[in-house]
Amino acid sequence: MAKILLIEDDLSYSRIIQNFMENNGFEVRSSQKVSDGISIIRSGWPDLIITDYRLPDGNGMEILDFTLKVQPSLKVILITSYSDIRIAVKAMKIGATDYITKPINPEELLESVREALMTGENLDAYGGSESYQNQEYIEGSSDNAKKLEEQIALIAPTDLNVLILGETGTGKEFVAKKIHHLSSRKNGPFIAVDCGAIPSELASSELFGHVKGSFTGAIDNKTGHFERANGGTLFLDEVGNLGPETQMMLLRAIEERKIRKIGSNTEIQINARIIAATNEPLKAGGIDRGFREDLFHRLNEFSISIPSLRERKEDLKRFINFFIHQSNIRLKKSVSGISEETFRILREYSWPGNLRELKNVIRRAVLLSTINTLTPDLLPIEIMETSRQTHSQQEDGSTKSLEQQEKELIQKTLMETKFNKSQTAKLLGIDRKTLYNKMQKYDLT
Repeated sequence: MAKILLIEDDLSYSRIIQNFMENNGFEVRSSQKVSDGISIIRSGWPDLIITDYRLPDGNGMEILDFTLKVQPSLKVILITSYSDIRIAVKAMKIGATDYITKPINPEELLESVREALMTGENLDAYGGSESYQNQEYIEGSSDNAKKLEEQIALIAPTDLNVLILGETGTGKEFVAKKIHHLSSRKNGPFIAVDCGAIPSELASSELFGHVKGSFTGAIDNKTGHFERANGGTLFLDEVGNLGPETQMMLLRAIEERKIRKIGSNTEIQINARIIAATNEPLKAGGIDRGFREDLFHRLNEFSISIPSLRERKEDLKRFINFFIHQSNIRLKKSVSGISEETFRILREYSWPGNLRELKNVIRRAVLLSTINTLTPDLLPIEIMETSRQTHSQQEDGSTKSLEQQEKELIQKTLMETKFNKSQTAKLLGIDRKTLYNKMQKYDLT
């Protein structure tokens, strides 16, 4: 049972949230002050924190800052009022998992909590990584999907390091888990690390661990992800975000099969397979963005490219049906299918956020549905707008490139959110780093 720390000084809100989360199978402890919350965090009790921004003796940012220092992998969801939305965006940039605005929609909060707990290293603690893996995505039946499955089956039994290439939302972590579960290491741990979410100054400590007193804030000995992955697989998502010093330590760990905790002179033998992933080409970025070419070759003993959803439209109906089924279970709904018009619109859309975006769109539609068939009015406005533009272009004989369509969609969404980049990324179904890169690419800054 996952343990949630709720920090909220409004007792009515606190009671409502606590009762709702407990009724959905979570263990909840509540506190009303920053100081009390920090004491509970320091004890190591919670698996996830939900904190209000405004508190009697401080604010939720203090909770977030403390958590990032002592346990960066611990998920934090911030509750804000609409007037504090800029604070929420800042919190997301620093490392908060999500934010929820008041008045709180309990179902939205529940979904946010489940998503947070079902990421990366939390998988084994809540239901088992294998069972969740089987729920997350399903195999496609297109030629591209079959080629992907053949590559996974080929590389899994070996002990080679693997570099997974693919756009945001294509399912890179799913592929990494599948390789792990088909390998001889399947009974060992699968440790997933989002390198883009770790503050650069803490990356080495997170990966390799540290000894007490080795730097300011090192209040206890820490076991790093490499050591935790011993006998299993270490998945480094968005590995291109690691800084030069951490890259050098990673290269040494791979070459020598040894690590040294920060502040320690003792070497520790490690036995972990490395699977890395990126949504940007590392080798091409080696000179410009500072990624070591020697590390690239160590990680790229075998590479797998995951096709985008645009490149496997034959699989779209299969994925839609799967996500409807998944959403029905989670949201206690009974949607049976999708109308032909809705499917046409979804098929014409370019899906810049790939499977993750499709999953979010279907889940939202299922949540809003009042009948057992998904209809076009349940789709996000940006998808409907893209469909209208496509038909308008077909009628006047003009066509736009995929990049032009993507630029216009990002520009429109930015304007709708008043250039709130966090909300824009959420609406588009991509992460903030990808949004920043695309804004720079299309000169939208």
